[in-house]
Amino acid sequence: MKTDIQIANETQMENIEKVLERFDISYDDLELYGKYKAKAANSLYNNLKDKPNGKLVLVTAINPTPAGEGKTTTTIGLSQALNKIGVKSVVALREPSLGPCMGIKGGAAGGGYSQVVPMDEINLHFTGDLHAITTANNLLSAMLDNHIQQGNSLNIDTRNITWKRTLDMNDRALRNITIGLGGKINGVPREDGFMITVASEIMAILCLANDLQDLKERLGKIIVGYNMSGEPVTAKDLKANGAMTVLLKDAIKPNFVQTLEHTPAIIHGGPFANIAHGCNSIQATNLALKLSEVAITEAGFGADLGAEKFFDIKCRMSGLKPDAVVLVATIRSLKFNGGVEKQDFSIPNVDAVKKGFVNLEKHIENIKKYGLPIVVSLNSFVTDTQEEIDFIKEQCEKIGVHFALSEVWAKGGEGGIALANKVLEALKEEANFKLLYDEKLPIEEKLNIIAKEIYGADSVKILPKAKSEIAQIEKIGLDKMPICIAKTPASFSDNPNLLGRPTGFDVTIKEVRVSAGAGFIVALAGDVMVMPGLPKTPAAENLDIDEKGNIVGLF
Repeated sequence: MKTDIQIANETQMENIEKVLERFDISYDDLELYGKYKAKAANSLYNNLKDKPNGKLVLVTAINPTPAGEGKTTTTIGLSQALNKIGVKSVVALREPSLGPCMGIKGGAAGGGYSQVVPMDEINLHFTGDLHAITTANNLLSAMLDNHIQQGNSLNIDTRNITWKRTLDMNDRALRNITIGLGGKINGVPREDGFMITVASEIMAILCLANDLQDLKERLGKIIVGYNMSGEPVTAKDLKANGAMTVLLKDAIKPNFVQTLEHTPAIIHGGPFANIAHGCNSIQATNLALKLSEVAITEAGFGADLGAEKFFDIKCRMSGLKPDAVVLVATIRSLKFNGGVEKQDFSIPNVDAVKKGFVNLEKHIENIKKYGLPIVVSLNSFVTDTQEEIDFIKEQCEKIGVHFALSEVWAKGGEGGIALANKVLEALKEEANFKLLYDEKLPIEEKLNIIAKEIYGADSVKILPKAKSEIAQIEKIGLDKMPICIAKTPASFSDNPNLLGRPTGFDVTIKEVRVSAGAGFIVALAGDVMVMPGLPKTPAAENLDIDEKGNIVGLF
């Protein structure tokens, strides 16, 4: 069996200008990064602003398992399939982070015959967007510490600094550090730490900003900490937001690449849905809508994280109104939720599928709360049995959602035609999109709504530290914003070991932060980490390059 990178390397890519010509994009509207990558010039969206939007379809999934569900693969394959049957479609995705690529996950550009290319470049440095975000984040850190060193005229309380440094790599040793050691010349000693770049508020801001000026204003609102009187100190107070915007002036422009079947793909922004809002940029999605009859986008991890944040944060802020949702599942993932170990996924087990179906069923119930038509896409594997497939199909139809078997990994767009037709059927239904909660509600009430309605929890348990942080946010008047809960993606609960559809549990909130520039409040639940660590056997151990410059081992 060929690996993803072998399949990608065997594909004859088209020059990106030729790919985009078919969607009426001219050379003058592009900033080329070689033959196969380009950024959208500022002129492009202006040229398209009077064009009507196409339909918007969100692809999400059930809770992820060690086997992977193929959400990105399905997203890409669906867009390819729509184009194959004559429906103009552009796919909008997030950018991969180097941390997972070198850590546990490998590549993140789809798989099999539903990939975006050049796969190796997308998974590695791409157009440098994440590096620009890292640099802008750490410029703010440097200016903050320099301000303290040079006299601290803002009277910043060094015991109450909330801003962290970032690195786009999994490195647990940097979670908690002490800086400024070595004497007076090396700065003021204080505790600090690193987050992975995709968890940075700057990543969230980039994805939620409408344009360069909006980006600058949002960056200025970032709270880096508090002064001795308990008042917030911002990036604008440090006079940092102008320089930060300069560093991000190219990163804010969406990136164009292509799928294996030469369908345009817009890849821009990369926040994780477990520790951030998990969606590509508003600009990229809006661009896809202008270029498509049906635009396809995805949200990270399971629907309890990515989809909820797509709806309640991204759509709330942007005014986007999705028309349908594709919910990805696999036989293997349902078996896992039914108690089967990974090594036994290939063994037929209808009883485990029946037991694990409750996880899929809960996600369906959650999406229905947003008033949207649903298509369940079962990502096909050769070990699936007809009996297992038939059970899922019957259950989906019984509860009133569309069902389609997807074979996009093995067959590309051709393997997604059945799914594409079901999506077109769903798009004929009326979408009555609505948000889950009013952002003006008290923070604790918003937390409880998400935990009870989406996770199925009994309540939220807010620890004393988080309670004091909520009080601080209320005091400075920034509590009337949507909530971004950071938790494990493996379970509806904050305990990764509670599979299926757990009941009788509380969600423990241990920390609450305000992302004033992004415009939401982050609540950390359970033992979630904003700086992951490498696994025992990192994916980087299998990554190599031969004498001809060909990369191997990248998925």
